[in-house]
Amino acid sequence: MSETTNEETAQQPQLRIERLYLKDASFESPGAPGIFSEQWRPETQVDINTTVNNLGDNRHEVVLAVTVTSKREGDRVAFVAEVHYAGIFVINGLEAQQLHQVIGIACPNTLFPYVRENLDSLVVRGGFPAMQLAQVNFEALYAQAMQKANKSDSAPVQH
Repeated sequence: MSETTNEETAQQPQLRIERLYLKDASFESPGAPGIFSEQWRPETQVDINTTVNNLGDNRHEVVLAVTVTSKREGDRVAFVAEVHYAGIFVINGLEAQQLHQVIGIACPNTLFPYVRENLDSLVVRGGFPAMQLAQVNFEALYAQAMQKANKSDSAPVQH
């Protein structure tokens, strides 16, 4: 039977959730009440953004912000729902690149179910049909963001 020392444990990568919380939520329905008498076939746009605040001591606040805009014919806005859900994550034992990946992929994956639940609740309480956001592939979004950042870094500087 092998034993793990405290020193070996400290060297192992660690991701721990310290706290998850709703940071901000809003809902607007500028076309109400007229919008409710129309047939419901909206065009929905979903915007996703992640921000990170380094809190020191290997603690990071990661905020996943999702905005859903639902429009009717003629660009009439039916509703705008926005949720910012945050987590404080303690991350140890990772190199800078690995840390960046964990913050860009694992943390948003952890937060997304809470964002989805809160958005659905806001939309339903606003009088609209339930909304179930599709799962988001944060690994693919992270790869796209890195590719875009690498292209802008290698682009020639214009004077």
